[in-house]
Amino acid sequence: MIKVGQINHLEVVKRADFGLFLDAGDYGTTLLPNRFVPEGVEVGDFLDAFLYFDSDSQLVATTETPVAQVGEWGLMKIEGVNSTGAFADWGIKGKDLLIPFSEQRARFATGQQVLVYVYTDKASGRIVGTTKFNKLLDKTPANYTRNQEVELIIAERSDLGFKAIVEGQHWGMIFKSDVFGKLFIGKKLKGYIKSIREDGKIDLSLQKVGVGKMDDLSQKVLDLLSKKGGFLPLNDKSSPEAIFAAFRTSKGTFKKTIGGLYKQGKITIDSEGIRLV
Repeated sequence: MIKVGQINHLEVVKRADFGLFLDAGDYGTTLLPNRFVPEGVEVGDFLDAFLYFDSDSQLVATTETPVAQVGEWGLMKIEGVNSTGAFADWGIKGKDLLIPFSEQRARFATGQQVLVYVYTDKASGRIVGTTKFNKLLDKTPANYTRNQEVELIIAERSDLGFKAIVEGQHWGMIFKSDVFGKLFIGKKLKGYIKSIREDGKIDLSLQKVGVGKMDDLSQKVLDLLSKKGGFLPLNDKSSPEAIFAAFRTSKGTFKKTIGGLYKQGKITIDSEGIRLV
């Protein structure tokens, strides 16, 4: 089934001087201009192409990869604003993504970076963007368990910390006390369910909580030590940035973990780093 606004696996059915024609199912054929044609592709081959409608409502194909497809979030730069709305760099040359004024939580300015959700407007059939995420999220009860690993997108900064989109379905909060490493709007990363409050709001952590956090990190440390020949140039004196780069955890958690491994006789700790026993 052909999905406009997404990448499709399409067959090349005809070659012309100006490009290739692709089989677009019920839409007929669509042209892939020469500038997007990969080298060596012939009639009968299949290739991945992104499909969208141009300003004349004609189906267009490209092998460019957009920042976000329909149904996805992406961080985009506002390229311009007119009486219709704002236009964001979608990653498709010659085709910016419209964010109508009615879909903006605040008015945008040229050059601004914003997190955008891409969808197809049912009334016009046009692919557009929105920053009004509340109408998309928390439509179903949050059915997560403590320490469950989830996919996150950092969406907003607040006085409490960072608001994140959980599994594309719910709002969650990473409080300042649980923030380590560099977070920024649009960043996609894995996190963990810390708790679900009585009102249904979700608290998040960037590492497992409780005993599970320590056990999980202990195994990661041992695994990386084995992989690196039994030595890592990290210890309790290392910088938080170096520890985060290696294990994506806080310095405090790392110190407790290697202290536990040392007491168990599994590693030694010296001024150069840690060593596997």
